[in-house]
Amino acid sequence: MTQKKVEPKRWVRDVRTISTFPPEGLFTRDAQTIARVMASKKVSPRGLGSGIRMIQFFINRAGKGLSAERRGVLEEAKNLLQAKARQRKDRQRGRR
Repeated sequence: MTQKKVEPKRWVRDVRTISTFPPEGLFTRDAQTIARVMASKKVSPRGLGSGIRMIQFFINRAGKGLSAERRGVLEEAKNLLQAKARQRKDRQRGRR
C-alpha cells in the first residue's frame, strides 16, 4: 500500500482582501512613510491594528527572501504604529 505525500497547506495564498490594501510599492519606502500611509483611514479603516497586521503579514509572506535591512525597516514601521496605538489608548484612558 502506497501513501500519498501530504502537501503542507498554504492557506495564506488564498487570502484576498477587496476592501483595503496598501498602495503598490509602499513596502519599499522608508519606515516613517510606511507607518504614515498604513495609519490612514483609506488604507486601514478599522484602525492602527489593521495596519500593523498588514505589515506583519507582508513580513511573514516575504519570509527568507526579505533582506535584513528591509526587515528592519518594516519592523521599525510596525513599531511606530504600535507606539501611536499606545498613545491613543493612553489618551482614551485619560478622558474617562
